[in-house]
Amino acid sequence: MRYPVRVVADSPRLVALYLSQGTELGFGKGPFSWGPHPWQQIGDRWQSPGVLQLHRPGQGHSVWVLKDPVTGAFRQWYVNLEAPLQRSGTGFSTLDHEIDLLVAEGASDCRWKDVEKFELRVREGHFSPREAASIRAEATRVARSIAEGTQWWPPSWSWWQAPDDWGPLSLQTKNWAGIRI
Repeated sequence: MRYPVRVVADSPRLVALYLSQGTELGFGKGPFSWGPHPWQQIGDRWQSPGVLQLHRPGQGHSVWVLKDPVTGAFRQWYVNLEAPLQRSGTGFSTLDHEIDLLVAEGASDCRWKDVEKFELRVREGHFSPREAASIRAEATRVARSIAEGTQWWPPSWSWWQAPDDWGPLSLQTKNWAGIRI
């Protein structure tokens, strides 16, 4: 699966990418290794409000800044466990690790999401026992840093707003970076 994004920041310590509402999603012609890609259920366009994705190079997760669809106000941090972001010829590549952590505004704890799906993927052999242990450890480390108030991302990212002219992108548009998951 792939989708175009805009690069907000690109430094050795942070890659920030923006996925605009209505952006085209590409699912490819072959089967997704885990069966039909779950995002296909939403169609071929990103339906939710635009989302800022914060990646710290080398880390096994990204942090998505989720906004209220009506007011545009910050709603929550969405920590997406995934393979460390890799650069490719057309943008970036990663692999979702299924587990997510939801952190409400001002909260010092998180809610774990999709742990059952992750454990199913482990039983099905999509993650080796070693990979599974590493993913669990990463999730636990991030949850602990949230509880301690030492997470790496600054709260100021919750205030970031995309420029008004950053509308949906098409897979045919030139000069965009892509995410492949």
